[in-house]
Amino acid sequence: MTSQSSHLGVNAAHLIPVQAGITTVLNSRTSVFAAANPVFGRYDDDKNAAEQVDFQSTILSRFDMIFILRDTYNEDKDMTLAKHIIDIHVQGGATTAREAPADELSIDTLKRYVAYARAKCSPRLNVAAMATLENYYVSVRQNLHQSDTEAQERGQAQRAVPITVRQLEAVVRIAESVAKMRLSSVATEDDVQQAIHLFSVSTLEAAKMGEAPMEGGDSDEIRSADEAIRSRIAIGAKHSKAQLVRDLSGVGYDERAILRAMHALIRQGVLEQLQQGKQLKRNRS
Repeated sequence: MTSQSSHLGVNAAHLIPVQAGITTVLNSRTSVFAAANPVFGRYDDDKNAAEQVDFQSTILSRFDMIFILRDTYNEDKDMTLAKHIIDIHVQGGATTAREAPADELSIDTLKRYVAYARAKCSPRLNVAAMATLENYYVSVRQNLHQSDTEAQERGQAQRAVPITVRQLEAVVRIAESVAKMRLSSVATEDDVQQAIHLFSVSTLEAAKMGEAPMEGGDSDEIRSADEAIRSRIAIGAKHSKAQLVRDLSGVGYDERAILRAMHALIRQGVLEQLQQGKQLKRNRS
């Protein structure tokens, strides 16, 4: 998870005692980078980001960008990573020597570039950029409000990160940071579009994860699987969980959607797990 600002920092407040019984608030600017492992050891697709890292949503909402990194199997990437780690150990901690590309900046040049950008550039949004941001924020709020309402009706978990004016400010800071990278004094509509993309693939994507899918076909798949499960288990009846998954998968339902629908019904109390989760009993409509 990362937190950024238009000046490569975040507005924060430090409480500093001045005299006995007197406290004052001073503004400071800093950047915070944090990493957290999932509390269940591995990431669980049926739980949202707030449940995974054991942070309150009020804390998560203060980060401008939140990236969910999952350990997925990829043979090529696994081979590259294994080779890199083995090479480091073989060479006694030294990284593998490589020929730097002609367009690659040296560390010293990059440090001086960042220092210059911090000292000389304070970009601000132009009129077109502000209009784009306003329309984006209103659209996102409208879509997520509708999805939250549907999720609440299904008894699902609340969204991990609430999308409020704090997130609008985050996109502004990201856009201004993009402009600063260009050493520009103005953040344009293109900068805003890049900021929206970064925000969408990080914080917004994290907010959509878990039991409350925010938009798109995923919600429809889970809703359809929910109805299919209810139609196959009468109130008061029991059914093998594994057999139910096989039956629904055999008629075209996505297994992941089936399991998420089951999990939601269990949370709502519609279904009850018996025999260590091997059987499902339907308690109510």
